[in-house]
Parts: sequence; structure tokens; C-alpha cells
Amino acid sequence: HVQLVESGGGSVQAGGSLKLSCVVSGLDWSTLCMDWYRQAPGKGREGIAHIESDGRTRYIDSVRGRFTIFKDDRKKTLYLQMDNLEPEDTAEYLCAADRCGVPFINFWGQGTQVTVS
Repeated sequence: HVQLVESGGGSVQAGGSLKLSCVVSGLDWSTLCMDWYRQAPGKGREGIAHIESDGRTRYIDSVRGRFTIFKDDRKKTLYLQMDNLEPEDTAEYLCAADRCGVPFINFWGQGTQVTVS
């Protein structure tokens, strides 16, 4: 039974920080590539940060330098540290995971709301 369970969302003032967590179960952790996506009201879902099974990362331009994706292999948990938050970061944030190299991501978390005012 695959589960991705997110936590850590909330409301924060501009310039503040939040740390999102995503606990993954039911998947072979060592083979996973994982992502954080977000969807703002009235907008499409966008991938914002990616981490390979070997820890390599990449980001979209709008969050690079402010957000950090990382993982704890022992806890099988994915994180997103978000610093210097801006109102434009307001969105529902979702974690996603699948075996590296698959063409489409099949496993998603339920989402956690981040509101920046």
C-alpha cells in the first residue's frame, strides 16, 4: 500500500520560512526520484523541485536559492525547506514519487496548503 503523507503547511508572512515533509511508504526508497509540485488558485500544477535517488537536485528559477529539497533515507522522508517566502508562493504543495526514469509520476501526496501574506 503506497502512501505519501505531507505535513508542514500553514500561513506565514512574507519573508518567513516553512518546512514541508512527505513521509513515503510502500515504495522501494532506493529507486525513487521525488518532486515537489505546487498549484496556485486558477493556475496549473508546476513542478518546482526535484531530487534524484543519488541526491542530485534541480529547481525552477523562481524558487532556486530560496527553497531546498532534501531527503532523509533512514526516515524515508522528503523535505522542502522554504525560506524568504513571497506571496506568489501561495499554493497547495504536493509531493510526488516514482522510480527514476518512468515517463509519468504515479504516486502523489494529498497536498498541504501554504499561504504567504
